[in-house]
Amino acid sequence: MHIPDGLIPFPQWIIYIAISFIALILALKWARNNLDERAIPLLAVISAGIFAIQAMNIPIPFGTSGHMMGAALVAIIFGSPWAAVLVLSIVLILQGLLFGDGGITALGVNIFNMGVVGGFVGFYSYKSLKRINGKFAVFIAAWASIFIASIAAAFELVVAGAFPIDLGLIYMGGFHAIIGLIEAAITLVVILAIQNVRPDLFSLKDKKSEVSSK
Repeated sequence: MHIPDGLIPFPQWIIYIAISFIALILALKWARNNLDERAIPLLAVISAGIFAIQAMNIPIPFGTSGHMMGAALVAIIFGSPWAAVLVLSIVLILQGLLFGDGGITALGVNIFNMGVVGGFVGFYSYKSLKRINGKFAVFIAAWASIFIASIAAAFELVVAGAFPIDLGLIYMGGFHAIIGLIEAAITLVVILAIQNVRPDLFSLKDKKSEVSSK
């Protein structure tokens, strides 16, 4: 899902950087008001895990890539889409600056897709579905977060003139619909493990919010 430098033209990438910068400021404000000494180590560990899983890339035609994302995982565990914006921003900035993965001019669009779109879709999908079944809600939320983010990336590349819309949606949507199933399974396993081993670290503490609820 990383869009590399060169595919998003100026001034489009400036617009995405501005949007993502505002989102990051709001995410930092959320962190200042909500993270405590128990949550920060968990946030760091999850950030490292997301960094690792995103390194497993599948090349997609027209110059981008497919990989797992982790936005829903962060948003659900910490009870806010702003947590996903924060973690994905940190991961993507490090990847872009240190490893050239995604590039610099494309940093704004990548943060927007993976952090903002992925985080908000993942969190609010989970919130909407958790009354039906907690595990089902996590699975669908994780899948939807990466699939919708990939569709957003496809449309951005269409607007940029890099993708024809039909092939863009087929390749980006098709690849990430399959990758999303793997991400959904991993997300569910990780969240259940954290809830069972360290329920005190799980932000959604009320009974109605537990993933294991019926």
